[in-house]
Amino acid sequence: MHGGAHAMNQTIHVYCDESCHLENDGMKAMVLGALWCPASHRKYLARKIKALKMAHGLPAEFEIKWVKVSPGKLPFYLQLLDIFFDEPLLHFRGLVVPNKQLLSHGNFSQTHDDFYYKLWYVLLNRLIDPEKHYRIFLDIKDTRGHQKATKLHEVLCNANYDFDRSIIESIELVQSHDVMLLQLADLLIGVLSYVHRDLHESAAKQSLVTHVQRRSGLMLEQSSLLRAEKFNLLVWTARS
Repeated sequence: MHGGAHAMNQTIHVYCDESCHLENDGMKAMVLGALWCPASHRKYLARKIKALKMAHGLPAEFEIKWVKVSPGKLPFYLQLLDIFFDEPLLHFRGLVVPNKQLLSHGNFSQTHDDFYYKLWYVLLNRLIDPEKHYRIFLDIKDTRGHQKATKLHEVLCNANYDFDRSIIESIELVQSHDVMLLQLADLLIGVLSYVHRDLHESAAKQSLVTHVQRRSGLMLEQSSLLRAEKFNLLVWTARS
């Protein structure tokens, strides 16, 4: 074995969220995102976010949510994004399907569901290091949550994909209002969604988009370099 005992036994927590993932929800772009950090630092990071809330006079239970971004809370959200960019242990990978209408499922004999799991596989596969262990936390908003979590675990641990249940220990459903880092994932997905749906109605949201563009060095319209570690982005192009 290589990689040292410490690296081998490291558990990583991955917080996954999605936006506009349903086939016929009338939204053009679909975004999946995963934020991850070592399990050993999750409490430290949650405390850091809690302290930032206090500093801005927000209650500890204030839920960070893209849809709730408002001008009055803009300084808080900007500093929250800085915590993400300044904290070397936090990483994010996003996957955007810019136009779901262009998906020709028929050509690939796949349903929207198959495609959905394939996308999660594409997103998570690149961040999983077989030398480590992972617990994946999903914020799933529809009633099929448990079914999806089970299926995703199967897809990721399928023999063809080289992962087993000692690498991906669990995929668990959680409520985002209990999980600070999942709320941060929601914010980063919101930024991507805003760019790809070409929205302009909120100056506060636009400020957050600009901040992420500046700090990531990406316009967010195209994929990042494959090896980008901090803010990795894949913009899915459908083959015709």
